[in-house]
Amino acid sequence: MSDLPRETQLHSPSTSSLGLSLNSSSDSQPYADADPSILDINAVETALHTSVTNGLRSEEARARLEKYGRNELAGKPAVPAWKRFLVQFQDPLVYLLLVATIISFVAWVIERSTNPSGAEPLPFDCIVIVVILIVNAVLGFIQENRAEAAVEALSQMTAPHTTVLRDGRAVTINTAEVVPGDILILGEGDTVSADGRLLSAASLRVAEASLTGESLPVAKKTGTLESTKSLGDRTNMVFNGTAITQGTGRAIVTSTGMKTQVGKIADMLSQTKEDSTPLEREMDNVSKILGIAVVIIAAVVLAALWLLEGFHSIDDVIESLLLAVSLAVAAVPEGLATILTVVLALGVQRMAKHNAIVKKLSSVETLGSASVICSDKTGTLTRNEMTVETLITASGEVKVTGTGYVPVGVLVGLEGEEIETSSPIRREVVTALVAGSIANNGELRDEGEIIGDPTEVSLLVAARKVHAMDDYQSIERVAEIPFTSERKMQTVIARDKADADSLTAFAKGAPDILLEHCSYILVGDHVRAMTQGDRQDILAHVERLSNQAYRTLGQAYAPLHVARMQDIDGVRVDVSGRVEDIAEQADAIEHDYIWAGMVGIIDPPRTEVRDSIAEAHRAGIRTIMITGDHPLTAARIAADLGIIDEQQGDTRESVYGLERAENITGRALTALTGDELDAMSDDEFNAAVRHVSVYARVAPEHKMRIVKALQSHGNIVAMTGDGVNDAPAVKSADIGVAMGITGTEVTKQSAKMILADDNFSTIVEAVKEGRIIFENIRKFLRYLLSSNVGEVFTVFFGVVLAGVLGIKDPSSTGVTVPLLATQLLWINLLTDAAPALAMGVDGQTDDVMNRAPRKMSDRVIDAAMWCDIAFIGIIMAAVTLIGIDLYLPGGLFTDISAVNVNGASHDEQMVMARTMGFTILVFAQLFNALASRSATQSAFKNLFSNVWLWGAIALSVVLQLAVIYIPALNTAFGTTPLHPHQWFEALGLAALVLALSEVYKCVARLVVKRHR
Repeated sequence: MSDLPRETQLHSPSTSSLGLSLNSSSDSQPYADADPSILDINAVETALHTSVTNGLRSEEARARLEKYGRNELAGKPAVPAWKRFLVQFQDPLVYLLLVATIISFVAWVIERSTNPSGAEPLPFDCIVIVVILIVNAVLGFIQENRAEAAVEALSQMTAPHTTVLRDGRAVTINTAEVVPGDILILGEGDTVSADGRLLSAASLRVAEASLTGESLPVAKKTGTLESTKSLGDRTNMVFNGTAITQGTGRAIVTSTGMKTQVGKIADMLSQTKEDSTPLEREMDNVSKILGIAVVIIAAVVLAALWLLEGFHSIDDVIESLLLAVSLAVAAVPEGLATILTVVLALGVQRMAKHNAIVKKLSSVETLGSASVICSDKTGTLTRNEMTVETLITASGEVKVTGTGYVPVGVLVGLEGEEIETSSPIRREVVTALVAGSIANNGELRDEGEIIGDPTEVSLLVAARKVHAMDDYQSIERVAEIPFTSERKMQTVIARDKADADSLTAFAKGAPDILLEHCSYILVGDHVRAMTQGDRQDILAHVERLSNQAYRTLGQAYAPLHVARMQDIDGVRVDVSGRVEDIAEQADAIEHDYIWAGMVGIIDPPRTEVRDSIAEAHRAGIRTIMITGDHPLTAARIAADLGIIDEQQGDTRESVYGLERAENITGRALTALTGDELDAMSDDEFNAAVRHVSVYARVAPEHKMRIVKALQSHGNIVAMTGDGVNDAPAVKSADIGVAMGITGTEVTKQSAKMILADDNFSTIVEAVKEGRIIFENIRKFLRYLLSSNVGEVFTVFFGVVLAGVLGIKDPSSTGVTVPLLATQLLWINLLTDAAPALAMGVDGQTDDVMNRAPRKMSDRVIDAAMWCDIAFIGIIMAAVTLIGIDLYLPGGLFTDISAVNVNGASHDEQMVMARTMGFTILVFAQLFNALASRSATQSAFKNLFSNVWLWGAIALSVVLQLAVIYIPALNTAFGTTPLHPHQWFEALGLAALVLALSEVYKCVARLVVKRHR
């Protein structure tokens, strides 16, 4: 077996599986009310019947989950189904209909008491209104249940996960399945999923503000406390809901769910109502406007009738009240709120199928308005399949074949020749990969599954390809000084179990940083002092590889002999292999390292991202790369993807003066670094942010500052992130986007959207889907409101012009409405729900990505849309009233002296006329459904692309035929069968809505074209 130069042989420990069971007969969790912080690790381990080295067995974990329940806080009690059903009636517009129903019932009672022979045997108007309201409530109840189920399914997709030790292996499980006795594996960015006693801690710091109010992260140690202390001082404990901000550690779970510290205070938390979204507020506003408008119109009409004709009898009062009922029914889009919720839920489901998991329905509004996407590079713009491709040591440069995480490849020279085993450069490469594999927290499993940072895993893959670890299997890690964004390097202390006194420090990190800790360099089998020339050569290689878009990592090592270790306070290695936190001793350990070499790691751009960035640019969305990588690496990837122009020069000096910054409008800089940002004033920073599209070597505070600056310019910013340091910027952005694969739990909780595939293209697709959803909402709002306005205008003008249109019998007094309240309510039920829902799932009719992003200040229903609604409403009312007029003597199109050959009375003629108007209005609204699919494009473009809409139209037609031709429904709805020629007249008049809508759109397109 070969040896590392100046290093003792290392080997790995063997472990045995322990089969322990929990013998407690109590259902209360162990330590739920006690304080494990005052017990040593062995006592806690024994009491919980677990193993700190192997964790729980899977069978035991399942048994404990059954015994102690899921690791969840108690939620709000379920609302009974009957209460959720009654909620369907809690709407101002429904209240208006219920009042109208009561008025109609009172009118029937009065009419029956004053004129028993002339009154209806049953209050059909009231019955039909109540039945339709109940049917609508049932539909709403069913649809909202489905929407809730969809949201619940999404919440399961975004459920937090935790890494624990089970059966001797690290596994990732749903946080709700964590049980007492589990061994938590904690890392930077994780959210602690349960209360636990620390087993190990390396530079571990935990943000406990959510529990204790402590503003700064708390440093954690494993030592046993002498007495019970307050939660903020229990430094050997971690608590549910807190966040790991730095370092790594392991802990035994002592309490889960409501038995945790946060669970004990959960009942004291007040339930706050979630704020309504801008869209919901606008819908509430529309409902109020409609309600107020109906009341005003009804009051004006009733006042006019009273002044012009007067109320001469109780019948006049009854008829006037029924008019108010008709206006109320005509104005109310009863299912508006339910349809909106369902459309949003279905849209979010579609997004989830494309790997964009939106946590809240309200976020869909914001998605369609995004004007800037700030994205990390690694894993989002690139494949996140980090591959060690090139290695440089003292003897030269070699390549490793193969890509991704499959450890298949060989070591070859620059000309492709395979490197021999005896070659000195191979010895150097093996030593470098050994150092990189030991100073490593990643894990590569046989099936290609990776655990940890992809960059770290790439070193493990490269080591397997060249069999670097074959001679170094007997190793044991005993301590770690973790990588942090400030240190940019990691050191792991390992030992040979056969020689506990011989320790070796292995390190990896940014080459320029690691070089500062190196005094020697490995050349073949020998070690010599590092010269200034060596340092310059290494830095030159770093620069060259960075220009080629490689990520560089250096590897080094140093023997830590017994004499040296005695001088390092804090390193206490016992037989169990545990050591105290040595991060504070980094200066004493990390010096006189031996430089072994460095690797060039490539993360190839995703092939589909370039097209997605081009699509985003076409949609008026700016793409910005913010990365911690080298600026030249960032610029190269950005150029490859089309974020910046590859041919442009470096114009960074232009941003340091505001006047000069004006001259680079529209040009992105090569890259700005965090140091350069720090050197800028606020004005210079704001000027640079307007044009710079690539930022490299940035810190968390830079990301936050960039987001704030972009927002101050009026942008709607989407910000991606994965690490805990990204969480503040992600939370501050208008659309925080977390990585679903590599993202930490802290970032996922801060985000509004999670990418299940960590792919930038998914963001662009989500923005597109968000725009389509918003456009579909505008479609069905245009359709619903124009249809209801048409009904209101029909009733209003039908009453005001009753004498002109022949609606009113000249020999009678009082009010005659053109359509009955039950007919209007049937129209709403028939033509509102199904077609509106179908439009809510409509595909893209307009090119939504060929327009500028919508401003959040823009109204959902703008002035142009209100004009469209009014135009269609007027046309709809006109064709309906014309159809009624055609079948009544004394109207505009008939002569008052005309003789009815069948001897029909005016009431009988009125039934036929209403049936015609009723049918025309139904089909006018169905034609309107086709016209409303786009505000500008012809309805005949992609006419048959929405099969759901055609299905809804077919269903509406069948039900309308039933109302006209089934005798029982004739009585309930005041209809009579139509003859074939009457259908031609009805459909011809109804089709005018579509025809005139096409003319209106054509004129609108010409106006827009002329103004361009």
